[in-house]
Amino acid sequence: MFKGRGKRKAGGTGQGVDLGTEITASLVVFLVALPLCIGVAVASGTPAELGIISGVVGGLVVGMTRGSTLQVSGPAAGLTALVAETVEAHGIAMLGVIVLMSGLLQIGLGMIRLGRMFQAISIAVVQGMLAGIGLPLMFSQSYPLADAAAPGTAIENILGFPAHVLDTFSNAQTAIAALLGIATVVLSFVWKKVPGPVRRIPAALVAVAIGILVAALPGVEVKTLQVGDLLASVQFPGPEQFAGLADPAVLTAVFTFTVIASAESLFTAAAVDRMHDGPRTRYNSELIAQGAGNTVCGILGALPMTAVVARSSANVQAGAKTRLSRTLHGLWLLGFALLLPSVLALIPISVLAGVLVHSGWKLLGPEQFPKMWRQDRGEFVVMTITTGVIVATALLEGVLVGLAAGIVLAALRMSQTSVEHRVEGDTAKLVMTGNATFLRLPKVIDALEAVGSAGTPRIRLDLMGVTHLDHACRSQIEEFVEQKRASQTVRVELLLPDLPAAKRKPKRKPRPESTTDSSPESRPTPSPESRSTPSPESRSESWSGLRRQPVSPSWPPPQPHERSSSGALYDAFYGPSQPGPSAEWYYLDTRPFEGLQDSEEARWRDYRG
Repeated sequence: MFKGRGKRKAGGTGQGVDLGTEITASLVVFLVALPLCIGVAVASGTPAELGIISGVVGGLVVGMTRGSTLQVSGPAAGLTALVAETVEAHGIAMLGVIVLMSGLLQIGLGMIRLGRMFQAISIAVVQGMLAGIGLPLMFSQSYPLADAAAPGTAIENILGFPAHVLDTFSNAQTAIAALLGIATVVLSFVWKKVPGPVRRIPAALVAVAIGILVAALPGVEVKTLQVGDLLASVQFPGPEQFAGLADPAVLTAVFTFTVIASAESLFTAAAVDRMHDGPRTRYNSELIAQGAGNTVCGILGALPMTAVVARSSANVQAGAKTRLSRTLHGLWLLGFALLLPSVLALIPISVLAGVLVHSGWKLLGPEQFPKMWRQDRGEFVVMTITTGVIVATALLEGVLVGLAAGIVLAALRMSQTSVEHRVEGDTAKLVMTGNATFLRLPKVIDALEAVGSAGTPRIRLDLMGVTHLDHACRSQIEEFVEQKRASQTVRVELLLPDLPAAKRKPKRKPRPESTTDSSPESRPTPSPESRSTPSPESRSESWSGLRRQPVSPSWPPPQPHERSSSGALYDAFYGPSQPGPSAEWYYLDTRPFEGLQDSEEARWRDYRG
């Protein structure tokens, strides 16, 4: 086994390249990619050779470019329905122009750096996406595993599986094919336990060799791969096809291909990055690389391509570390399709289907669901929704629904609001803490109605503990205050956090009676009489003077055991420092209120709640 021990970087890593591992990994990816290329092409209503051409471009063009190190590209099952509709509506000759223009648009999107926005994706969505790809892959490949054709959609494949099992073992030849496929799956699971250097040979290669030998036995008639002339299937678009871009339906198809192909590739990149600890994907560069690949596919008249999870996960599981393995897989596709089609004709389809069933199980990761349930049940719900929607619809729809579910979960968790209301003497109090958003507006409205109907002469709304107050909640509170003030029957106090002001250094405004020296010693100390029983007029002036006063870092005021008759508590409440860090005191009703004589102790209790 040859190892490169130089310091040269390969595929974005600074480590030496194990050429043996890279070559064997590329062969494994080749065996996984070959049936996928053919199957996607046939399901799309196009010749099988066009799928192989897209796989070759995904290896040789995208594989050699920077972006992702281990992600493998080729024709994707997620675009099958769209390609089939496009071919039926516009013809196969028009497909090349649509793919070509989509590739150019992808390059443009990458150049304006829109690829990075796909990094904002929850791990629950990623794991749900992998499971949503793996489960349908297993059931769809269980049919060719027994030399049968899959019914169609993922739901149809799952529902038809019991009848498929009964039909398989009612025929000797299909039973032989199924046993070959099952043996491939079992071998893939147990091969790592084989002792000695034999374990370094990929299980897929061993399974293919066994399958070729069994297929060559007398009396065995299992289906094998059939590949036609690769060069004859190339269709360069001409002037007539480019003239079709004037059709709005064609332009719509171009835009649709661009969005879906870009989203699938970059969502897959996020998933593949979680499978290994190597270099992370450069999203903008990867989007440009995908665009370059689709541009070449369009020129050759081939199928559109995206990054594919099944091939990428096989590449990671085979031990690849650099871009060399994914590039070589494209070379194997090209070489075998051009030079050795007779060798491909010896490989049983059931063996390749068994390789894909094993890959689907690894993607599904059944152990991830109970693990996520134990760690975070909310994320478990997001993961399950993503998986279910992908199985029921398609990859892009499932990911978008999963992202929406993740956003809703995050919004609910960020809207943790505590609202308490109570009546103390002549005051109805409402104390709110946490994040007050529109999601908690019904709770806020109920609390406001409760304090409004308490019948007390004074209402105090304390929002000092609120860390976020959105426009909906703030508007509701201010409307409530204005309505109560307009009624002329109740006095309203509102204590709001000055959230924007918390980010800047507050400016202190000196009191009119203060001098240039703002030290505590230089401030005049009110007399004990004025502090203990202020008149309504003086209290009104004091409260109005407190409005919108910035907060001093000297807050909080003294604790109860620190209070004395020296006026420290008075200074804390009536000096330049006002209640709460980065807060403003809004006293919205400055009318004198006869009979309400708050002492220092009462104000302290009211503020501390």
